[in-house]
Amino acid sequence: MKGKIIRGIAGFYDVHTKEAGVYTCRAKGIFRKLQIKPLVGDDVELSVVDEKEKEGSIDRILERKNTLIRPAVANIDQALVVFAMERPAPNLNLLDRFLVMMRQQGLPCIVCFNKTDEGSQEEEDDLRRTYEPGGYRVIFTSAKEGSGVGELRDALRGRTTTAAGPSGVGKSSLVNALQSGVRMETGEISARIARGKHTTRHSELIRIDEDTFLMDTPGFSALGLFSLEKEKLHRYYPEFAPYEGKCRFQGCVHIHEPDCMVREALESGKISAARYRNYCQLYEELREGKRY
Repeated sequence: MKGKIIRGIAGFYDVHTKEAGVYTCRAKGIFRKLQIKPLVGDDVELSVVDEKEKEGSIDRILERKNTLIRPAVANIDQALVVFAMERPAPNLNLLDRFLVMMRQQGLPCIVCFNKTDEGSQEEEDDLRRTYEPGGYRVIFTSAKEGSGVGELRDALRGRTTTAAGPSGVGKSSLVNALQSGVRMETGEISARIARGKHTTRHSELIRIDEDTFLMDTPGFSALGLFSLEKEKLHRYYPEFAPYEGKCRFQGCVHIHEPDCMVREALESGKISAARYRNYCQLYEELREGKRY
């Protein structure tokens, strides 16, 4: 029988099968001997140990399409990053770090801004102008009112998606809205520090629909860039691509060089000033060798 690991805790793995639901499995000892650890998202072959108790054994891990380091998960098709319109206000520098990190791992990314009931149309328009030129799909939702949830569900359909975002943005509430059968613990916003309590304690795949899985991961408040050379950072800003190779100097990194086509595009409003500021800040951090 084949299935997909949807949860792993303390050496036990919940494996979802199309034929018979979820089995709780142990991995065969050979994996430990070979120093192979099953990951959430792995497609596996399993044998049933106790049908009544829904217990099984993982016999084989099928070939992985990809493996993410952070979070540790396999066979992901795309990433979803969730920020709030307000409370807390979106930290676009942190968002850009996540987008760079996902591009490093070869994953397309959907950007979702939740809590539209607390934001304005002007703010939505500005965020669209900031991220859509980079090729990112931008979706606005309100888990509280249910708006935008259908569009988000369509964007996830037929794929396995890893979802991430800072604490307090309503990510768990969105998951609840996407799948009525799921009721994740949600946390209250701390009024004192305007940051949500961490309510997601482990990574797991949540079945939204047939062949549609969402992996909710713990909230983050800081992200460092994986071993990235500063001279290559511009490659992770897709909106720079039309201007690459057209600058006066070969190897232009679009910071202070004269006759830089990226900076000209910035001045003419073709590139978001917010995105460019974040690019310069991340470049400086890489130049100084900062690590988090």
